[in-house]
Amino acid sequence: MPELPEVEVVKKSLRKTIYDLTIKNIEIPNKFLRYKIDEKLMKKMIKSKVSSVLRRSKYILINLNNHYTILIHLGMTGKIIITGPNKNKYKTSFYYELLNNKTIHDHLIIKFSKNILFTYNDVRKFGFIKILKTKNLQSSFHLSMLGPEPLSQEFNFGYFKKNAKKRKVYLKDLLMNQRFIAGLGNIYVNEALFLSKISPKVRSNKIPFKKIYLLVSNIKKVLKRAIREGGSSIKNFNNTKGKSGNFQQFFNVYGKQGSNCSRSNCKGTIQRIRISNRSTFFCDICQK
Repeated sequence: MPELPEVEVVKKSLRKTIYDLTIKNIEIPNKFLRYKIDEKLMKKMIKSKVSSVLRRSKYILINLNNHYTILIHLGMTGKIIITGPNKNKYKTSFYYELLNNKTIHDHLIIKFSKNILFTYNDVRKFGFIKILKTKNLQSSFHLSMLGPEPLSQEFNFGYFKKNAKKRKVYLKDLLMNQRFIAGLGNIYVNEALFLSKISPKVRSNKIPFKKIYLLVSNIKKVLKRAIREGGSSIKNFNNTKGKSGNFQQFFNVYGKQGSNCSRSNCKGTIQRIRISNRSTFFCDICQK
């Protein structure tokens, strides 16, 4: 499933591609996703213009000038395909082969001005697309319970200390909780914990204050670098221009079970365990 950096990359690609364009036509070849696409409401978006493209957690928000927002979640296999005036197709997804695209899995096709086509394709149908009134967006079921964005000023030492000390869960589980912090996923939790030399099995109410400072800083650092590198291409993530992410080249622990720790002064081995049914990777010596 795409995490915050991958969704941010897609958002930036879309902003460059469809911002300020007008919706000319909408087709819905298959309305069945996690939630059925509201065909009647979706087609009312024709003639509206894209006023902004934003991201909240792992959601893409396409705001229109008619005071509605198209909210998109890519699920596991969702991809947005942009077809330019030259008929060349550019894909964005997380789990898919670049050349393995079947139109039978197209769910939504939006024709924009300047002959730009926007296609949402989803093999496993875990993603979804909803139309919401922009003024009600933050109170919607999907966004209302989200915690702060990890790259925001709101996510800081004070917030972490206040909210983590109330809980006794594994630190890994706390960081994966979208009510505590929005958009952080398995890859980047593993990497941030390694950089901070903290075990994923530490209880959240037992973290020393100096470790909280370090962890907050490293969460921001790892996300910023992942965004700069275009995200992580696990099974060929690509942005809307077909470019792969590179951050997987910088993994220290994710997917590296059995490897030696990357720290030159550590003789540990990367272990893999499961916490809340998710693969968790850490060094058995330097992460305490």
